[in-house]
Amino acid sequence: MISEKQLDSLVARLFDEIRFTEEPAGLYDPLRYMIRIGGKRIRPRLCLTAYSFYSETFDEGILEPAAALEVFHSFTLMHDDIMDRSPLRRGMPTVWKKWNEDTAILSGDVMLIDAYQRIAKAPRAVMDRVLSLFSRTAAQVCDGQQYDMDFESVEEVPMEEYNKMIGLKTAVLLACSAGMGAIIGGASEPECEALYNYGYELGMAFQVADDYLDAFGDEKVFGKPIGGDIVNGKKSWLTVRTMEKTPDKGAFLTAFALPADTPERKAAKIAAVKDIYLACGVDRDAKEEVVRFTDRAMDAVSGIGFGPLKMEVLRRFAEKLVGRAK
Repeated sequence: MISEKQLDSLVARLFDEIRFTEEPAGLYDPLRYMIRIGGKRIRPRLCLTAYSFYSETFDEGILEPAAALEVFHSFTLMHDDIMDRSPLRRGMPTVWKKWNEDTAILSGDVMLIDAYQRIAKAPRAVMDRVLSLFSRTAAQVCDGQQYDMDFESVEEVPMEEYNKMIGLKTAVLLACSAGMGAIIGGASEPECEALYNYGYELGMAFQVADDYLDAFGDEKVFGKPIGGDIVNGKKSWLTVRTMEKTPDKGAFLTAFALPADTPERKAAKIAAVKDIYLACGVDRDAKEEVVRFTDRAMDAVSGIGFGPLKMEVLRRFAEKLVGRAK
């Protein structure tokens, strides 16, 4: 099995060497920009980690589908940033801010097409399974984004519905990443299912951690302004949990609806909402939920026969992904 250090090097080289069509530059430069500003590459990394449990031959048949996961994820971010009016992504201007909305829409579209072209490089023997999994996941991510937008127009969202949304918008792509690596590597059906479920539960932990860090993280580490969800009136795990716990929903909704059209008002709104979060203890609740989902991820792969070394690899992957929010 490839070492984590070797895997880190492989992922870095994969995206250092990734290429997109050159012309027209106005269409493809945003693709190069999105890949260049980077990220943790957690989806291709998880895909290659699962694959490495079964094979040490890293050729086009696994590398291109792994890259497709990051390209697809970048496509969703490019469009999400327009819908969320986000000015920063990974500490850099978002595509719609750097270019314009029309460019971000069209470049995002071609990024999705590029992802499918890379998926088509999967081994012929498993192509049907890989394409079916990826296509189903892509549709689910869009479903999740729609639910996320629907939530913006209602005062209160049940936690069950919120978890359903993040399961579709975030968790299924991590699940797909692990499952795809296992399929291409030649894993058995039970092993593919176990790794898929591991990725799903870890994706749930990751999204709750992301919601927590949006309010309580370090902007330099988080890569975008702290309090963005609050400023934009966007439902997060913290707001859903607060509505479950607060004795005064009206006061919370009033704070959440405060204007944020100046730097001073923005800071005041963030402070007011965070004070209620802290009073309700939802910061602690979120950390506990991250741990709960992470434990579920490890439970999903226990008893499948991976052995201590592979289980430790999966445990360390989870810890690196969500550890700073625990």
